[in-house]
This record gives sequence, C-alpha cells and structure tokens, in this order.
Amino acid sequence: MFQKRRLSFWEIWNLSFGFLGIQMGFALQNANASRILQSFGADVHELSWFWIVAPLTGLIVQPIVGHYSDKTWTRLGRRRPYFLTGALLASLGLVLMPNADMFTAFLPSLWVGAGMLMVMDASFNIAMEPFRALIADMLPSDQRTLGYSIQTVLIGVGAVIGSWLPYALTNWVGISNTAVAGEVPLNLLISFVIGALVLIISVAITVFTTKEYTPEEMALLNQNGESEGTEKNTNSLLDIFTDFALMPKTMRQLSWVQFFSWFGLFGLWVFATPAIAEHIYGLDPNNSQSTAYQNAGDWVGILFGVYNGISAIFAFFLPAIAKKVGRKKTHTISLVVGALGFLSIYIMPDENWLILSMVGIGVAWASILAMPYAILAGAIPPQKMGVYMGIFNFFIVIPQIVNAFIGGPMVEYFYNGHPIYALVTSGVAFLIAALLVARVEDIDDKGLSI
Repeated sequence: MFQKRRLSFWEIWNLSFGFLGIQMGFALQNANASRILQSFGADVHELSWFWIVAPLTGLIVQPIVGHYSDKTWTRLGRRRPYFLTGALLASLGLVLMPNADMFTAFLPSLWVGAGMLMVMDASFNIAMEPFRALIADMLPSDQRTLGYSIQTVLIGVGAVIGSWLPYALTNWVGISNTAVAGEVPLNLLISFVIGALVLIISVAITVFTTKEYTPEEMALLNQNGESEGTEKNTNSLLDIFTDFALMPKTMRQLSWVQFFSWFGLFGLWVFATPAIAEHIYGLDPNNSQSTAYQNAGDWVGILFGVYNGISAIFAFFLPAIAKKVGRKKTHTISLVVGALGFLSIYIMPDENWLILSMVGIGVAWASILAMPYAILAGAIPPQKMGVYMGIFNFFIVIPQIVNAFIGGPMVEYFYNGHPIYALVTSGVAFLIAALLVARVEDIDDKGLSI
C-alpha cells in the first residue's frame, strides 16, 4: 500500500521556507500600512475602512486558488505555480505601495496606496493558501503538527525581520524616518524594497527544492482510489459552494474559534500605532507627520517583531506540548495568554513594558498559525485539501471584514476617539475564542500525533 514518506527536518524546513519571505512582506504591511496611509492623508477612524480591501480580497481569492490548485498539475507541480505567482505579484505591491505619491497625476496617492494594499494582500493570499495545503499534501498525519510548527517558526523569523527593518535602518544605519507631508519616509521605502527581494528569493528556494507527489501517487493516497482532478463536475467554481455546505463538522466548530481570534488580530494590526502613540507616548493619533509619531511607529515595528519572535520560539515547543496535553488544550491556554497580553497594554507604564504584553500575544500567534491547521488537516478529504484550506480562510477574513466596518466607528463614537480600547476589545475576543475551543472535535489527536 502506497503511503506518504516521512520527511527529514530539513526537508520540512525547505517545504515552508518561502513563508519566511511571505511573512516578512506581510509584517511590513501589517506594521506600516496604517502609518503609510496616514502619511497620504487618512484619519485614524478611517483606517479600518481602507484595510477592508485586504480581507475582502482574501475572501474571494483563497477558495478560488484552493479550488484550482487541487486540479492543477504542471511541470512545477500542483501548489508551487500558485505561491510563485503570488510572490511575484506581492513583491510588485511592496515596491509600489510606499511610492504611491508617484501616481498623483492619475489618482490621489491615498487611493493608490489603498489599491496597492489590496494588490499586496490578494497576492499574499495567493501564496499563503497553497503553502498551507502543501504541508497537508506532503506530510503524514503524525508529522503535521511538526510541519505547521516549523512553518510557524519561519513565519516568526520573517516577521521579526520585516517588523524591525525600518527601526534598524534608522537607528543602526542612520536612514531618515521622517518626510515632508504627503510622502513616506526613506526608511520605509527601502524596507519595502528589501522585503520584495527576500520574498522572491525565499519562495524560489521552496519551488526548486521541493518535489510534490504526482497525480498518480496522489490517487493512490485517496481512500476511494480515484485520481484527483478527474471527478465529475470538479472543474466548476460552483463546486466551492457545494464544498462549503458539506464542510466537515470539525471545520464548522473551528470557524468560531477563528472568527474571534482574527477579529482580535485585525484590531492589533490596524490600531496599534495610533493607540500606542496616544496612550503610551501622549501624542495626537492624527498627527502622523511628526518626528515623535514616526518614532512611536518605529517602536511599534519593534513590538511586532517581539511578538513574532516569541511565536517563532514558542512554535518549537508546540509539538511537544500538543503531544503532552493535546492540541485543543494547547490552543486554549495559548489564546488565554494572548488575551492577557492584549489587556495588559492598557496598564503598562511606558513603551518598554509593552514588550511583556507582546510576549503574551506572541504565544497566541504561534498557536493560531499552527494548531487550527493541524486539527483541520485530519478532518479534510485529501482530494479536497486545497479548496477546504481556501474555504477555511473565510473564517479568517470575515472577522477582519466585520472589524473593518465597525472598528473605525467604534473608536470614533463608542471609544471617544481613543484607539487603545480597540486593543482591549481584541483581548476580550481572544478570551471568547479560548472558550470556544472546547467545542472542537479533533479527529486524529489522541495525544500522540506530533
């Protein structure tokens, strides 16, 4: 009987190495997009509305990419053509977004910047989903938690580099972090170009060091013995709606955990800079052109690097913890620690103490990137791995869309213009997610799978 072969540590490492570059670019976007949009004229309460383009593109792109990647067989393989294409497009967006002011002859720079945010996020989604499915394709069940944990390590390393790069260029190299009104500081411009180059190189390493299973081999792995991509009516995009309606029970249960987890994360990415600038530094959250505000923004990048660095470290321990106490309990504890990290931001006396808050968020982030996928992979039919990983992204982007619609008005009207309370709300959302983990059925977690 044909079975998936067990991969060595370094084979699994190369399998996900492209995620280092993807997450470096994603971290640059998350830590700096709000600041860039403010430089082009966006107000604090408008930021979540501009960010809405990111999850909307994910909602559309992910299931489509998953559907077609399940059916694609080329000389490059099944998943690799998609994350290579996504990497090239995301690199283009990284270069163009901070340079949006070059296009003012055609459109206001704010709208160009928002458009480039959409291009970047759509491209990151094209690249990310096939990487998730590739782990499930290539690894046997008892290596999946290890596979997603290594992926989380690489995500953390890439995110640390991306988050810290603007600060490092200013404080270690001496590149300016200020600019005239309507322009983006030079340290951000250079950071985004470096991020684009690393993204392409890292994805290329995965593309050229990984050999996927052939269609014939995948057919042997399917329980029904049918070759993937040959089932009746499987080429119609309408099948996505059928697959959605027939999603596994475990996936439905995880959807609520994901909803509140990613609702909280979106609040961090959108409002961290203005919240910390006002609550910790005592600055006007709308005065984004001042040197003090830019310094606060650079420190937020350092903090984002901290939580991503902690996630990379904690990810090494996730397989052992999950083996000891189970995946569900591991995820529950991690989310509670993350919630405490969010809530503690409100009481921290200065910016240095925020590092402790980020440690808690980093623990949760590591688990969010690994545990739900490790749990889900065991409940998905192998021939539907790509499309269900794409559909699973619904429960990542929908909460972000909800937050994008209500986050700005909540800050402006309900929180009286104080974005710090958006971060407190994120903490509450993490607590709800932790409670909902208890409802999830982990099919192949018997306390032994790593």
